[in-house]
Amino acid sequence: MEITVYLSGEIHTEWRNEIINKSNELNLPIEFLSPNTNHELSDDVGVEILGKEDKKFWHDHKSAKINSIRTKNAIDRSDIVIVRFGEKYKQWNAAFDAGYASAMSKSLIIIHSDENQHALKEIDSVAHAVVKNVDEVIKILNYTCSSKI
Repeated sequence: MEITVYLSGEIHTEWRNEIINKSNELNLPIEFLSPNTNHELSDDVGVEILGKEDKKFWHDHKSAKINSIRTKNAIDRSDIVIVRFGEKYKQWNAAFDAGYASAMSKSLIIIHSDENQHALKEIDSVAHAVVKNVDEVIKILNYTCSSKI
C-alpha cells in the first residue's frame, strides 16, 4: 500500500530524516511531506515576498499565512500525519497541525516524551497512536504498508 505522510512538529532535531531514512531502508512505499524546516526562511518568507513591515505582528502574520498554504495542502494530501512535540520549545503550530489533521479525519501519530503527557492529553485523545520515539513510528508505518512489524 502506498501512502503519503506529513511530518509536522519541532524542527530542531533530525527526527524527520531518521524516519525517512529508516523507511527507505525498509523500502516502504511512502511519499513524505513536511513544512519548510529552514526556520529563518519560514519566519521571514512573508516580508521576503510581500515587503517589510514596521510591526513584528504583521511580519509574522504575513509569514504564517504563506506557510499555511504549504501546510494545509500537505495535510490535505496526506494519509497519515505525524506530529512530534520536542522538549525545548512550546510548539503551538504543531498543536494546530494535529487539530487540523484530526478535523480532516487524517490518521494521526503523535510523538512526545512522558514529560509532555499531561499538557498534550487532549491531542493524545484524538491520535490513532501516541509514541515515544522514531522506532515505534517506523514499526507502525511498516505494519501499515506491509502488514509486518
